[in-house]
Amino acid sequence: MTDRAYYFDLIEDFLHRPSDAILGNLTRGSPFPIEATQRDAWLEQIRILSVTLEPYCGRGKVYFEYGVPRLGKRIDVLLVIDQVIFVIEFKVGEATFSGSAIDQVFDYAVDLKNFHETTHHKPVAPILIATRAKVAHWTVRTTLQNDGVLLPIKASTDQLREVIDAVLSFCDGPIIDSAEWEAGRYRPTPTIIEAALALYGGHAVADISRSDAGAVNLIKTSAALSEVIDSARRASRKAVCFVTGVPGAGKTLVGLNVATTHSDKDSDLHSVFLSGNGPLVAILREALARDRVEREAEAGRKLKKGVALSEVKALIQNVHHFRDECLIDQHNPPSEHVAIFDEAQRAWNLEQTAAFMLRKKQRPNFGQSEPEFLISCLDRHKDWAVVICLVGGGREINTGEAGIREWIEALQRSFPDWDIHISSRLHEEEYGAGVVLSALADRSNVKFNDDLHLGVSMRSFRAERVSSLVKQVLDRDEMEAQRTLKMVDPHYPIVITRDLSRAKEWLRSRARGTERYGIVVSSQAQRLKPHAIDVRSPVDPVHWFLDGKEDVRASYFLEDVATEFHVQGLELDWACLVWDADFRYSDAGWQNFSFVGSRWNRIKLAERQTYLKNAYRVLMTRARQGMVIVIPEGDAADHTRHPEYYDPTFGYLTRIGFTQI
Repeated sequence: MTDRAYYFDLIEDFLHRPSDAILGNLTRGSPFPIEATQRDAWLEQIRILSVTLEPYCGRGKVYFEYGVPRLGKRIDVLLVIDQVIFVIEFKVGEATFSGSAIDQVFDYAVDLKNFHETTHHKPVAPILIATRAKVAHWTVRTTLQNDGVLLPIKASTDQLREVIDAVLSFCDGPIIDSAEWEAGRYRPTPTIIEAALALYGGHAVADISRSDAGAVNLIKTSAALSEVIDSARRASRKAVCFVTGVPGAGKTLVGLNVATTHSDKDSDLHSVFLSGNGPLVAILREALARDRVEREAEAGRKLKKGVALSEVKALIQNVHHFRDECLIDQHNPPSEHVAIFDEAQRAWNLEQTAAFMLRKKQRPNFGQSEPEFLISCLDRHKDWAVVICLVGGGREINTGEAGIREWIEALQRSFPDWDIHISSRLHEEEYGAGVVLSALADRSNVKFNDDLHLGVSMRSFRAERVSSLVKQVLDRDEMEAQRTLKMVDPHYPIVITRDLSRAKEWLRSRARGTERYGIVVSSQAQRLKPHAIDVRSPVDPVHWFLDGKEDVRASYFLEDVATEFHVQGLELDWACLVWDADFRYSDAGWQNFSFVGSRWNRIKLAERQTYLKNAYRVLMTRARQGMVIVIPEGDAADHTRHPEYYDPTFGYLTRIGFTQI
C-alpha cells in the first residue's frame, strides 16, 4: 500500500530528514506539475508535523498524499501511531472549518474503514486542521455506527499533539504493525458515478473494484470483451456479445471501462456507451464534465464546462439520439466501431418502435425493432464492428420493452454472418431468452463464455443478500424472506415505520460525510400528497444526485423525490422508500392499482402488473448501506387513502421480521 502515497517514512526518519528532501520525494511522487501553492502547502504540513510528532518516535509511520482511488482523491497526511490510524486534512491558510472540509476528511476515514481490509477493525480518527484557526473546541466521540470511526475533530495546529494524545487514550486495541497494515488490500465498491469518474480519470478497473475471488470476474469479463474486440478487428469480423449479471454486479461498470479505454476519436477502436436511461446518461455526463473542469482548475488551467461536456457527450450517448443520427444518414456507418448498449433488454419491440417512428419521425411502416435497427447501423461498416449488450434480468419497467429475445431473433433474421458470444447464463428464466436460444443450435458462429457473466453483486459492500431478500419479499415467499433477512449484514439496517418524519431523521442520523441519502417512490404513488410528496412534480435527477447539502434541489434536502425511472442504474448510500397504495399486499396476492382522476383503478393487464412489481424491485435495491421503508397509516376519512390499503402491507413486512422504528 506504500505505492499509494507520494512519500512515506518512519516517524523518527521523517523528523531527521531535511524538508527539502521530503519535498523532493513528494514532487517526484506526483504525476502532475507542482504549482507554487501546492509546494507551499506541503512545506507548511512538513513544518507542523515536525514540531508535533517528536513524542511518537518509534511508534509509527507517516504517509503524505495517500491515494483513495474510489473517491479519486488523496489524503493530505495519514499517520499510523500505536493502535490508531489518523486521517489528517490540512486547510492551509484557512481560519475556519467549513462543512465541506469536515465531510471531506470524514469521507476519507469511512472509505478506509469500509474498503481497506487491514483497517476494518482498527480505530480511525479523522482530524481537520485549519492552520490559521485559533484554539478550537473539540471532543473525541464515536459515530452512531460504533464501527471504530470517530467523529471528525476540528483543531488548530497548536492542538494537534493534544488531539493525538487524547485519541490514543480514548481508543483501545493492539499496536498496529505498519508493514502488516500496508499489505492490506484495498477493495472498494464504487457507485457507478464514482466508477465513471475514476475510469475517465485514467484508473483501471482493478484499481476501483474489489479484488476478492468472487469479484475477480469483473476483470475477466473486461478482458473477454477486449479479446472479442481485438479478434473482430484483426479478422475483419462483426460480433455481438451478451453480458449477463446479477443486480449490481457491475455490467455498466464493464461497459464504461470498454468505452473509456477506447475513447480516442482518432482510433479505429473508438467506442461509444449507449443507454436508454436518460437520467443515467445526463448524470454521468454532468459528473464527468464537472470533474474534468475541477481537475483542470487544480492543475492551474481553465476549462469551460461546455467544452468538457461536449467531449463527454461523444463517449456517453442516449441510445435514442444515436438511433436518430443513424436515421438521418442511412448509408454511412457511425464513427464508432464498438457500441455498448446498457440494459439492452429494455430496447423497444417492433410495435413500440413503429409507433414511435410514425408519431415522432413521420416514418410510416417502419419494419425493424430497435435491436434490429441498432445492429444494422453497426453493420454498415465495411470491415468490422462489435456490439456489446449488457443484459439485466427482471428490469423491464416501460411499455414496449422487448427483452433480450428480440436481439437474438433479429440476429437470426437479418445478420447470419455476425459472430455471437453469449454468457452461459443467458438461458436462465430471469433473462427471458430461453426459448429463442434453442434457435441458435444450428448456427456455427455461436460461442458460450462463462466469463461473460458477472455473478457477484458489487452494488454494496454490505448488501450482497439484499437482492435475494427483495426478490423473496416481492414473490411473497415469506419463510425464505425471514431466513434471508437474518443473514443480511448486521451493518446493513432495513427498518420500517409509519412515520415519514421519523424516517427522515433516521436517514440524517446515519449518513456520514457526503454519503448520499434521499426519498424514492413509485411513479404510480399519487396519493402521497398529504405527506408533501407529489410524483407529478418534476425532479431534476442531475441536481438530485450530484448537488451538495446546501442545494435545495439535492436529494439531501428530502424534499424532491425520485421514482424508479430516475434511480434505475444509480445508487444511494441510504434510501427511504415511501410505499403507496398502488402496490398492496393481500392474502390473494399483490394488488396493482393506478390512480386516475379521483380514485384507484385496478391494473389487470399482466404486463403492467410486472412493470409495477419491477418498479418496487428497483426502488428496494437502491441503497448501499441501509434503508427505511415507510408505509403510511392512511386516513379513514379519505377514501383514496383508507388504512386497509396500507395495513396489510405493513403487517406482511412486520411478519417477515423488519425492525420497526
